[in-house]
Amino acid sequence: MNIWRWLTTPDPNAGYTTTKLLKLAIRVVLFAILATLVSSLLQMTPLAPYLKTWWGSMLLVLALYLPLMKFMSVDTFVPSSRTPAPPTSKTGKQTLSAAQRRKEKNRFAGVRKSPPKYGGRR
Repeated sequence: MNIWRWLTTPDPNAGYTTTKLLKLAIRVVLFAILATLVSSLLQMTPLAPYLKTWWGSMLLVLALYLPLMKFMSVDTFVPSSRTPAPPTSKTGKQTLSAAQRRKEKNRFAGVRKSPPKYGGRR
């Protein structure tokens, strides 16, 4: 398997396995190498005095990390494929089937009092 594909493919196993930790360590080392190379190249520019301060180094690391954030956290935030997400409508509420809507509509049929305002049955 290609090393780059191995690094960028999420691991489906739950928890922090040795494979995930190895991938994370490799990604951190690659990021540190990239940050060092960019910093050494920027030392030859007029930005050198700013990079020698703590805030200049912090800005450089943030400027590098923001575009690489997705690459660095590939295995950290993997969506769970075991439980499918409930279907939602445009407003973000759960959609009901036609039978469920009809049952809910007929729940208060023949009653003078209006149904509860905020969902009822809690």
